[in-house]
Amino acid sequence: MRLDVVTIFPEYLEPLSVSLVGKARARGQLNVHVHDLREWTYDRHNTVDDTPYGGGPGMVMKTDPWGDALDSVLADGYETSSHAPALIVPTPSGRPFTQELAVELSERPWLIFTPARYEGIDRRVIDEYATRMPVYEVSIGDYVLAGGEAAVLVVTEAVARLLPGVLGNAESHRDDSFAPGAMASLLEGPVYTKPPEWRGRGIPDVLLSGHHGKIARWRRDEALRRTTAHRPDLIERCDPKAFDKKDREMLSILGWAPDPEGEPYGRFWCRPEGMEE
Repeated sequence: MRLDVVTIFPEYLEPLSVSLVGKARARGQLNVHVHDLREWTYDRHNTVDDTPYGGGPGMVMKTDPWGDALDSVLADGYETSSHAPALIVPTPSGRPFTQELAVELSERPWLIFTPARYEGIDRRVIDEYATRMPVYEVSIGDYVLAGGEAAVLVVTEAVARLLPGVLGNAESHRDDSFAPGAMASLLEGPVYTKPPEWRGRGIPDVLLSGHHGKIARWRRDEALRRTTAHRPDLIERCDPKAFDKKDREMLSILGWAPDPEGEPYGRFWCRPEGMEE
């Protein structure tokens, strides 16, 4: 996978040289290029922004530096046999970045990131490049940062760890929170390691039992317990067909029941009386 990042703060992207992403780069699994947007400015002040049309506070990033920079990045990529680029625009007004989207992006061969500053990039830039490649406007949360570089780091790490060979154990992400499949709408439960007792605290006996079926059920129950406690909205949105008989029993214990009048029929809701004794 090739990654290009155009930014006015290249030093912000230095973490891309450490940890799993850095190792993936060293092994040649990730080909990362960080570009300074100011290299495509032509005045002595290296100006990348201007006042917004229509008035209002803040500044807007200019079209020409971004257009020239993206044209240059695309030309270089095509010359080195890269193909099928996609533009990733970090913005609080984008679609939520989810594990499902991370999986989708991990299957693309070339991602180009445009982390903005100030009030954002002149909209015409995004509209122009949407005619040349897929554009993903993504938000990492319902809050506003000073710039999009932190979002680039978040998206890159979430995507890179899904690439074949990046994780030491290819199965490591199968049971992650939000992982496609059985965990798609659940949070991962607690985990434990040696020693078996620490400061008077033990670990659940089932994890020492060696009974893989019981361990799998315990982990599923703990995922349901944590999800209902921390993200009840996930349970409320989940397709009832995602829950088997044992899931439904656990949800009932946790104070949830299928809504007989819900749309579609059977979505779970939290009973007013709460958890069973």
